[in-house]
Parts: sequence; C-alpha cells; structure tokens
Amino acid sequence: MAEKPPKSHGRLSISASATPRDLMGGPPKLKGAWTAKVLTLFPETFPGVLGASLTGKALQEGLWALETIDLRPFGTGKHRQVDDTPAGGGAGLVMKPDILGRALTMAARGTPDDPARWPRLYLSPRGRPFTQADAARFSQAQGLTLLCGRFEGVDQRVIDHFSLEELSLGDFVLTGGEIAAQALIDATVRLIPRVLGNQASTEEESFSEGLLEHPHYTKPAVWQGRAIPEILLSGHHANIARWRKAMAERLTKERRPDLWRAYCATHGRDPDGDQEL
Repeated sequence: MAEKPPKSHGRLSISASATPRDLMGGPPKLKGAWTAKVLTLFPETFPGVLGASLTGKALQEGLWALETIDLRPFGTGKHRQVDDTPAGGGAGLVMKPDILGRALTMAARGTPDDPARWPRLYLSPRGRPFTQADAARFSQAQGLTLLCGRFEGVDQRVIDHFSLEELSLGDFVLTGGEIAAQALIDATVRLIPRVLGNQASTEEESFSEGLLEHPHYTKPAVWQGRAIPEILLSGHHANIARWRKAMAERLTKERRPDLWRAYCATHGRDPDGDQEL
C-alpha cells in the first residue's frame, strides 16, 4: 500500500498573517512593475473597479501590482482594536499610532526611502487637492503606499513620523479612504506605458496642458436633430486641431476660471481677452 503523502502535499498552507497579498492572483508581476501598497481595514474592497477594463487587464498581465495590507491583524486585544477616543475629548474615534506605525513599517520593507521613488500618501479631506500632475509624478515612481483612513482620521504623529503626503480628491467627506485610493491609483496606473495601449490618448486629455478637454463626437452624423460639427468631417487636420484647441480654451474659461487664469499666466495670455500679452 502506497504511503500517504504529508498533509501539505499539493496544497497551500493557510494561516493568519499580516503579510500583504495580491488579491488578483494570476501570473506574477513583471520585474520592476509599478506597485501600489494599500493599508486598509477593508482589503476585500480591492481591487474593486481597478480589476475591470484596461487597468484590470494590465493588472492580470503584471504591468502593475496591487498589494493590500489589512490593518485589523495589527490591532490589540480580543477585538483587534485599531482606534481609540480622541485626546481632549470629542465625538468619534481616532486610528491609533502604534497600530498604524507597525503596519507602515512592514509596508516599507523592500521599498526605497526616497519619497520621489516611492511616495507614501494619506488620503484625507484636509489634504492638498490631487491633480493630474500628481498622477504623472506617481506613475514615474517605482510604486506608492496609501493609507486609507477611517473614523475621525489618524493620529497626527503617524503623519509626521512617516512624512506622509496628505492628498484629497475634493471638498467633500467620504466614510473612508478606499474609494479615494482606487480613484488615485486608477488615475496613476493609466499613465504607465502599455496600460492603455494608445499612450497618445493621454496627451490630449483634460488637465494634460492645463485645459479641460474639447468635446467628442462619433457616428451617427446626426442624432436627435443634432449634427456633428462640420469642421470635424472636413478632413482638414490643421483646422480640426485649431477648433479643438479653441473649444478647450472656451470650456476652461467658462467652467474653471482658476485653471484658465493659471493657463493664461504660463502662456502670456490675457485671461479677460483673447490677445497675447
């Protein structure tokens, strides 16, 4: 009678661990692939929308990698507590520095100390607004670490000790940083070469030149009594380019005066007129 193989033969060994894991599985990431490390109380929410469409395909192909670090195993006590009441009183709870410190220290293993090569971010409503320029900057790094806050936020000492860069998606408040993290990662990953397939498409997008993007049209030529602008059907590429630039400038001036003033300042334009300064 054949001897039975050890219990671990042909199986994965499963045990509780704080070690990050790639939730998408599949093939191993390519050497040097851009990597996002996300510290969160809800790792099951990832990859979320990042697993769909072109970002999901690129993730499966190893063009970039996603690692989630569950904060709960770092908690203390029977219930793995990660928060406590705010010093000085007040409503809500604050995420504890000792818990987050251990998680961030583990996440830093194997990553460069230079924030230019590996940014470390905390997503917060009080942070500086996240921009397309930030996405471009992050895409040039080797990867990044994102801390997703919950409750009333995190202990300030964690932000100071780890020199976390605070960023915000806008002037509104979410229940946690997970949605913001996915948005930031998506904006960054799509700028990584080969992710979109046609890298030229990112060069004419909103914010790429400081302007909002021009309107787009496709077939049918007439829909609900509305026709595609004739100039787009003319085949005259120079005129089409001028029309698109003019439309981008008009939309930016009407909808985002702040962007328009900044654009004019860098291009020698009068923000209240069309003449050059």
